[in-house]
Amino acid sequence: MISATTGKTQSSAMQASVLALNKTYSPVHVISAKRAFCLLSKDIAEVISVEDGSFMNYDFSSWIEISELRSEFNERTELEDWIFSVNFEIQVPRVVRLLHYNRIPNNTIKFNRRNIFIRDSYRCQYCHKKFGVKQLSLDHVVPRSHGGGMSWENIVSACRRCNTKKGGRTPSQAGMKLLQKPAKPSRNPVLLQQVKHEKYACWRNFVSTKELLACE
Repeated sequence: MISATTGKTQSSAMQASVLALNKTYSPVHVISAKRAFCLLSKDIAEVISVEDGSFMNYDFSSWIEISELRSEFNERTELEDWIFSVNFEIQVPRVVRLLHYNRIPNNTIKFNRRNIFIRDSYRCQYCHKKFGVKQLSLDHVVPRSHGGGMSWENIVSACRRCNTKKGGRTPSQAGMKLLQKPAKPSRNPVLLQQVKHEKYACWRNFVSTKELLACE
């Protein structure tokens, strides 16, 4: 049983993101390290490690052995997350494969504030500047007073200044131009956001080139 020691580092390591693949190596979910270890310990999943361009498959016990060897030879890197249990040290895997899950991902993506901000790269779609979450708001491209609804195609990120300036008008009426046409993401925005970071670079082996270009 893995029991993380106290401290911010251990806590954050347990919450690190892990890409879960189905049996045919297609991305299904982004889960926490804690959830991944639970699946591994029950033999529901295996670790997929990308090493020199090849995929290596490890069951839970093998991954523990590999982790202990890497720790013994001081092969850790700053981009990795590690968990220290009572009896052993283990590296947090970046990818796991569900051994008995054959379903094709249905790409159901939650329509919510967070995913819209991620889709739009935290950038106001009118002035094109990046902002923090607290400085961003949601704007109806076609206002509700004009029949505009709540959908991926009609809601964009906007800074408060631009949202106020636009008011209850369409972009053309307000003399404002959208940075890009809003659309439903083809993949979970969280995955596409994290795959840009070097920490999760190995995820790029399981995401299409088209999707990678779309998130740049």
